[in-house]
Amino acid sequence: MRVGITGHRGLPETVEVQVRALLARQLAAYDPRDLVGVSCIADGPDSWWAHAVLDAGGRLEVVVPAVEYRSGLPDWHHPDYDDLLARSSEVHETGLTESTSEAHQAGSEILVGRVDELVAAWDGLPARGYGGTADVVSYARRTGVPVTILWPDGATR
Repeated sequence: MRVGITGHRGLPETVEVQVRALLARQLAAYDPRDLVGVSCIADGPDSWWAHAVLDAGGRLEVVVPAVEYRSGLPDWHHPDYDDLLARSSEVHETGLTESTSEAHQAGSEILVGRVDELVAAWDGLPARGYGGTADVVSYARRTGVPVTILWPDGATR
């Protein structure tokens, strides 16, 4: 089973704890020996899912939206990003250089095209900018990829 992840970054700590728990429960639905997690490994749900998949014995594939993508992530996340990238079994790239909203959406579309299911840590609200979680969920639904929404009751971002 190939399962991708998309989700909001910069969640408050109380929401982060709840989302991590929801991701762990979601992971229990899969046989880790057959699980391939696909992620852009940004800080937040992307990297939490990647770690959970690897820790359970699954494989990780990474999608890199742009050559400059890493530099647009918080500095504190770079060591984790580098570790996950090094532990991935495959890396898929868009061929774009600048880390723009368009590149992020292009990366997400590659991700959606490589999975059987998409997990979304999403509050159900419209994207704040093009290429946000809502756009990824919408793209997955348009292309027939099942989406599982994980969002704690009463949580906000």
